[in-house]
Amino acid sequence: MSKRLIIEHVEPAAMSALMQLEAYLSTVSVPKKNIFLMEVRASQINGCSYCINMHTKNALHLGETQERIDLISNWKQTTAFSPEEKLLFAITEEITLISEHGLSDELYNDAESHFGKKLTAQIIMIVIIINAWNRLAVSLKTGKV
Repeated sequence: MSKRLIIEHVEPAAMSALMQLEAYLSTVSVPKKNIFLMEVRASQINGCSYCINMHTKNALHLGETQERIDLISNWKQTTAFSPEEKLLFAITEEITLISEHGLSDELYNDAESHFGKKLTAQIIMIVIIINAWNRLAVSLKTGKV
Protein backbone atom coordinates (compact mmCIF):
# COMPACT_ATOMS: atom_id res chain seq x y z
CA MET A 1 0.00 0.00 0.00
CA SER A 2 1.27 3.44 -0.84
CA LYS A 3 1.58 6.12 1.80
CA ARG A 4 -1.51 8.32 2.01
CA LEU A 5 -1.54 12.09 2.04
CA ILE A 6 -1.22 14.20 5.14
CA ILE A 7 -4.33 16.35 5.02
CA GLU A 8 -2.82 19.35 6.80
CA HIS A 9 -0.08 19.53 4.15
CA VAL A 10 -2.46 19.26 1.21
CA GLU A 11 -5.50 21.12 2.56
CA PRO A 12 -4.39 23.20 5.54
CA ALA A 13 -7.54 25.35 5.47
CA ALA A 14 -9.73 22.27 5.84
CA MET A 15 -7.67 21.02 8.76
CA SER A 16 -7.78 24.47 10.34
CA ALA A 17 -11.57 24.48 10.08
CA LEU A 18 -11.77 21.05 11.70
CA MET A 19 -9.45 22.21 14.49
CA GLN A 20 -11.77 25.20 15.07
CA LEU A 21 -14.68 22.79 15.45
CA GLU A 22 -12.60 20.78 17.91
CA ALA A 23 -11.86 23.96 19.87
CA TYR A 24 -15.61 24.62 20.01
CA LEU A 25 -15.93 21.49 22.19
CA SER A 26 -14.20 23.31 25.03
CA THR A 27 -17.13 25.76 25.13
CA VAL A 28 -20.01 23.27 25.42
CA SER A 29 -21.91 22.52 28.62
CA VAL A 30 -21.80 18.73 28.20
CA PRO A 31 -19.47 17.27 30.85
CA LYS A 32 -16.10 16.32 29.38
CA LYS A 33 -16.38 12.74 30.61
CA ASN A 34 -19.67 12.38 28.71
CA ILE A 35 -18.07 13.84 25.59
CA PHE A 36 -15.30 11.25 25.80
CA LEU A 37 -17.83 8.42 26.27
CA MET A 38 -19.75 9.60 23.20
CA GLU A 39 -16.50 9.85 21.24
CA VAL A 40 -15.54 6.30 22.22
CA ARG A 41 -18.94 4.97 21.09
CA ALA A 42 -18.86 6.73 17.72
CA SER A 43 -15.27 5.60 17.20
CA GLN A 44 -16.24 1.99 17.97
CA ILE A 45 -18.98 2.12 15.36
CA ASN A 46 -16.66 3.72 12.81
CA GLY A 47 -13.77 1.35 13.52
CA CYS A 48 -11.30 4.09 14.42
CA SER A 49 -8.85 2.40 16.79
CA TYR A 50 -6.77 5.55 17.16
CA CYS A 51 -9.77 7.55 18.41
CA ILE A 52 -11.04 4.72 20.62
CA ASN A 53 -7.64 4.58 22.29
CA MET A 54 -7.28 8.35 22.66
CA HIS A 55 -10.77 9.02 24.03
CA THR A 56 -10.62 6.00 26.34
CA LYS A 57 -7.41 7.37 27.86
CA ASN A 58 -9.02 10.81 28.18
CA ALA A 59 -12.06 9.36 29.97
CA LEU A 60 -9.90 7.29 32.31
CA HIS A 61 -7.85 10.38 33.10
CA LEU A 62 -11.06 12.12 34.21
CA GLY A 63 -11.93 9.25 36.55
CA GLU A 64 -14.00 7.00 34.31
CA THR A 65 -13.65 3.30 35.18
CA GLN A 66 -12.25 0.65 32.86
CA GLU A 67 -15.32 -1.48 33.56
CA ARG A 68 -17.69 1.16 32.18
CA ILE A 69 -15.42 1.79 29.20
CA ASP A 70 -15.52 -1.94 28.46
CA LEU A 71 -19.32 -1.88 28.55
CA ILE A 72 -19.84 1.03 26.15
CA SER A 73 -20.39 -1.21 23.13
CA ASN A 74 -23.10 -3.04 25.08
CA TRP A 75 -24.64 -0.01 26.80
CA LYS A 76 -28.25 -1.02 26.11
CA GLN A 77 -27.96 -4.24 28.12
CA THR A 78 -26.17 -2.89 31.20
CA THR A 79 -27.15 -0.91 34.26
CA ALA A 80 -23.67 0.67 34.40
CA PHE A 81 -24.87 3.84 32.65
CA SER A 82 -27.42 6.41 33.78
CA PRO A 83 -30.54 7.13 31.71
CA GLU A 84 -28.90 10.42 30.62
CA GLU A 85 -25.75 8.60 29.45
CA LYS A 86 -27.88 6.05 27.61
CA LEU A 87 -29.69 8.90 25.88
CA LEU A 88 -26.32 10.31 24.79
CA PHE A 89 -25.25 6.91 23.45
CA ALA A 90 -28.54 6.52 21.56
CA ILE A 91 -28.11 9.94 19.94
CA THR A 92 -24.49 9.13 19.12
CA GLU A 93 -25.49 5.88 17.44
CA GLU A 94 -28.37 7.28 15.41
CA ILE A 95 -26.32 10.18 14.07
CA THR A 96 -23.25 8.01 13.44
CA LEU A 97 -25.39 5.44 11.62
CA ILE A 98 -27.18 8.19 9.71
CA SER A 99 -27.83 6.07 6.63
CA GLU A 100 -30.19 3.86 8.63
CA HIS A 101 -32.69 6.63 9.43
CA GLY A 102 -30.83 9.51 10.98
CA LEU A 103 -31.80 11.00 14.30
CA SER A 104 -35.37 9.82 14.81
CA ASP A 105 -38.11 12.23 15.81
CA GLU A 106 -38.70 10.23 18.99
CA LEU A 107 -35.08 10.40 20.09
CA TYR A 108 -34.73 14.04 19.06
CA ASN A 109 -37.83 14.93 21.08
CA ASP A 110 -36.54 12.95 24.08
CA ALA A 111 -33.23 14.81 23.87
CA GLU A 112 -34.81 18.23 23.58
CA SER A 113 -37.21 17.45 26.42
CA HIS A 114 -34.40 16.23 28.67
CA PHE A 115 -31.55 18.56 27.69
CA GLY A 116 -33.26 21.61 26.14
CA LYS A 117 -32.54 23.12 22.73
CA LYS A 118 -29.04 24.50 23.38
CA LEU A 119 -27.60 21.36 24.96
CA THR A 120 -29.25 19.19 22.32
CA ALA A 121 -27.58 21.29 19.64
CA GLN A 122 -24.23 20.89 21.42
CA ILE A 123 -24.70 17.11 21.68
CA ILE A 124 -25.46 16.87 17.98
CA MET A 125 -22.33 18.90 17.19
CA ILE A 126 -20.19 16.65 19.41
CA VAL A 127 -21.29 13.63 17.40
CA ILE A 128 -20.77 15.39 14.08
CA ILE A 129 -17.24 16.44 15.07
CA ILE A 130 -16.10 12.99 16.24
CA ASN A 131 -17.54 11.47 13.09
CA ALA A 132 -15.51 13.91 10.99
CA TRP A 133 -12.33 12.94 12.87
CA ASN A 134 -13.14 9.23 12.56
CA ARG A 135 -13.72 9.50 8.84
CA LEU A 136 -10.50 11.42 8.35
CA ALA A 137 -8.40 8.96 10.37
CA VAL A 138 -9.97 5.84 8.85
CA SER A 139 -9.86 7.19 5.27
CA LEU A 140 -6.21 8.18 5.50
CA LYS A 141 -5.23 5.26 7.75
CA THR A 142 -3.60 7.61 10.23
CA GLY A 143 -2.75 6.91 13.83
CA LYS A 144 -2.93 3.13 13.85
CA VAL A 145 -2.52 1.71 17.36
